[in-house]
Parts: sequence; structure tokens; C-alpha cells
Amino acid sequence: MGTAEDRHGAVSRRAFAAALAAGTATAMLGGCSPGAPGTGDDGVDEDEAVARAYTFLDRRVDEAAGGTRQGLPRSYTGGWMETHHSTVAFTYDVALTVIAYCARGADADLRRADALAGTLLALQDGDPAGDGRIRQSYASGRVTAADGLPAVAAADSFTGAQAWTGLALLHAHRATGRAAHRTGALRLAGWIQDHTASATGTPGYTGGLPASGPALTWKSTEHNIDVAAFFGRLADVTGDRAWADRSAVATGFLDALWDADGPAFWTGTGTDGATVNRSPVPEDPQSWSFLATGDARHAGSLDWALGHLAARDGGFAGVSVSDADTSKVWFEGTAHMAAALRRRDGDGDREEADRLLATLREAQAHAPNADGYGIVAASSDGLRTGEGDTLYASLHTGTTAWFALAARGADPFLLD
Repeated sequence: MGTAEDRHGAVSRRAFAAALAAGTATAMLGGCSPGAPGTGDDGVDEDEAVARAYTFLDRRVDEAAGGTRQGLPRSYTGGWMETHHSTVAFTYDVALTVIAYCARGADADLRRADALAGTLLALQDGDPAGDGRIRQSYASGRVTAADGLPAVAAADSFTGAQAWTGLALLHAHRATGRAAHRTGALRLAGWIQDHTASATGTPGYTGGLPASGPALTWKSTEHNIDVAAFFGRLADVTGDRAWADRSAVATGFLDALWDADGPAFWTGTGTDGATVNRSPVPEDPQSWSFLATGDARHAGSLDWALGHLAARDGGFAGVSVSDADTSKVWFEGTAHMAAALRRRDGDGDREEADRLLATLREAQAHAPNADGYGIVAASSDGLRTGEGDTLYASLHTGTTAWFALAARGADPFLLD
């Protein structure tokens, strides 16, 4: 397979069908940068748009948790996902929400970030495996009778979600000073190293553990980006050189999956850990690679994505999920690109990032199912990821958090 399964809220048809039978739509997923939003040139006040995005996140967090740790914000509201009973909190989206709160850093933001991080730590501590892992998603608004914590929705433990949760805990540690957040991040890192490090084929990190069945042996470029960043930040925080060395293994995998003729990153490897998976080619390795590493050798991946994944739909213009379907705009990926272009800051990058951010502000106001606060995942229903999954025009915490980060000039892969 070679890529993250059903990440970023893409809904697997067979997984979703099974979830519907249970009455819940489940799926599987994958200190803070300073900055402040500027003034948009599209007639929409960027400061106000960002403030509204945070209001959306506040509402989802408070709806689920009521200011306590016993709850995680549901990832989707409105549209197809609402109709089909999706009350799932994807761990990846929760992590992004924590990081977005740390990026703004107001007192109320840090209280919410600390509470969410506390819930993730409690879930880690209470997990029946007892080995430091976190699960792909949890039920929002429904807690277990035993401990009052969110019930598991999807029990898979894919590598990307572990790394993103670890990054979120490091951001929370930097923002609050709580040692428990760093300890939780170390446990997650240990789990990744113990269960996914692989020297077979191209050295790197494999996909993780599904809810049942054997460990995944394919390697995802996106997952290795996540691990490279997480382990690198962990080395910075702890001063332990071993994590820097392990980060370098993941970075070496990226080098091996780089196609200089593209120039772009291939998706990952097959189950042998060596055969390159060349289809579909997704957006997130192209933008996340530069956000995570700042490696000028690979900076052309941003231009590849802007050219090959350009998408227009319903008056919106941005990028799509992969080259498998560019008929609709993936707003989360559009925010990835805006953030990466701002970091690269080459000729024309600032202007292109501003154009993409203007698209996101327009989506906040006028996309299908828009509420003026959050941002929907896709410009219209039915965006295919190329992995058998689909995205919908439902309001999404992950997309909204990425918009807030990009507009603030914040990079979630960095602690400052």
C-alpha cells in the first residue's frame, strides 16, 4: 500500500459501512511557531477570519468536553458526515487542534490545549495494550462507564497518528511546562521505535499496527515525514542524541523516495519495504516535507504540487488530495501549501500563499455547508483520494486548524 490508510478523515467505504451498522461513522487516519495574520486583499478581513476559525474550534472542544478533560472534539459537522452520524474524534485532528491553540497562545487557548493533551495522556495511560500507543479515533460525546474517558472508535495504531500526537504533546509541554506531556511524547516515540522501525528494504518506519491482523510492512513517505519531525523535536527537547539519529533514518527514507525529475516525492513502498509505490501521488508529502525539514534540495515539490494537483470547483481554486482526482479542492491540503510557501518564502511564494489563503477565507464564508466559522474538507462532496476513500463538504476541525496555522505563519512541525 505504501501510504497512510484513510488519513485526514477520508472515509473508507468498507470501514464506514461497518461503522454505520454500529451507529457511528468511524474511519482510520496519519512550543509553537509565532506569527500573526495579515490583511487579506480579497475584501475579507484575515484577522477576523482567523478569529472565527478559533471560535469554531472552541465550540467543538467545549461541546465535547465542557471545559474538562473527559471528551474530544468531533472532527466533522454538517453535510454528508453529519447525516451519516459521524461523531468521531480523529486523533490527528485533535493533535492539530492542540497545536493551533498553542500557536495563538491566549490563556483560554492554553487551557483548552492542556485539557485536550490531558485527555490524550489519560487515553494513553488507560489503553489496554499498556505499551504507550494511542488509537486512530475515539467517540466524541460518549465516554466509557469505567473511567469516563472517550471510547475507542477505531482501534488501529498507525504510525502517523502516533507521531502527530507526540508533536502535539511537545507543543503542549513547551506552552505549559508540564513534564507529563513530555513523558507522554517519549512513550509514543518509544512505541514507534519498538513497533515500526525497519531496516528491510529502504530503512525507515512502517505503517503501524491495525486493529487486527499482522503489522503493516509498507512504508509511507508521509509517515516518515511525521516521524522525522517528531523525533527531531524530541531530540531538541530532551537533548538525547539517539532521537536525532532516529530522525535521520526517517529523513534518509525521504531522500530515497525523492524523484528529482518530478521533482516530487513518491508515495512510499510496498509491503516489501523496497518497491516504490508511484500511484497515486499525494499532496501532503510534497508540502509537509518542506515544513518538516526546510531542505532546499526538495523545495521543488511545492511547485510540483501547485502544477500537478491544481484543482478548481465551485469558484474555488487550490490543490487536491492526489493526482488521482483533481476535480475538487481539498481545503486542508490548500492550507498545507499556503503554510509551506510562506516558509519557503521564495520569489512569488508570499503572493501564492496569500491567494490560497484567500480561497480558504472564501470557503469559510461560502462553501457548501459553511457556517462562517469552520472550513469544510472539500469544495463539494465526492472527492476521491485515490486510495478508495472519499472526502466531503463537511466542516472539519483539522482543515480549520490548518487554516489558522497557515494564516498565522506557524509551522506545526516546529516548536518555535
